[in-house]
Amino acid sequence: MALIVQKYGGTSVGSTARILTVAQRIARYHREGHRLVVVVSAMSGETNRLLALAREISPNPSPRELDVVAATGEQVTIGLLAIALQELGLNAKSYTGGQVGILTDNAFTKARILGIDEARMRKDLDAGTIVIVAGFQGVDVDGNITTLGRGGSDTSGVALAAALRADECQIYTDVDGVYTTDPRIVPEARRLDTVTFEEMLEMASLGSKILQIRSVEFAGKYKVKLRVLSSFDDPESTSNG
Repeated sequence: MALIVQKYGGTSVGSTARILTVAQRIARYHREGHRLVVVVSAMSGETNRLLALAREISPNPSPRELDVVAATGEQVTIGLLAIALQELGLNAKSYTGGQVGILTDNAFTKARILGIDEARMRKDLDAGTIVIVAGFQGVDVDGNITTLGRGGSDTSGVALAAALRADECQIYTDVDGVYTTDPRIVPEARRLDTVTFEEMLEMASLGSKILQIRSVEFAGKYKVKLRVLSSFDDPESTSNG
């Protein structure tokens, strides 16, 4: 069956109840025979909370230390999701970005991915294990923790899909696809069944919150098949073809 990378945003894992719901969906895909790598954001609002703590201590904190602080949000959610899957009787392991070989430059708080060593993930996948990866982060050549900037978990998901040559990268969010405008604000917005990379890139550049612009650029460069789905309503979606 297919190798699928799934990415869940902060609203999708915003509480333990939602994490349990996500675990049920992952379990369903796994039982259908798919191999899964799951990229997870921090709980909604958690990154802002962590950065605010740092700024309570210093008005001008070191970018390196900000990354150390900010990266912990995703570590909480990957651990909780792995535990939820294990409670369902599935083999699952959680990893930080550095543990799965996501190498970045050293531009702290806005790092770019340079490469990914997928060997560890492939070993787990071959053993039937569901791989859970912290989005938004990696390490530089000196082992320093780095973060990819706002929306960086999308980039993590697409980059892992490219490195693993996955059949599909599914982006789960709080709307069921890509719309002509924000359906949470404009009820008459229409969902698009398919969009081109160029259309996705234009939407991202104009401020669409569905996909981060760097992730769309990555998907276009490496021909990653993207599908945008709702974490709360199946099965409508938008794909890039």
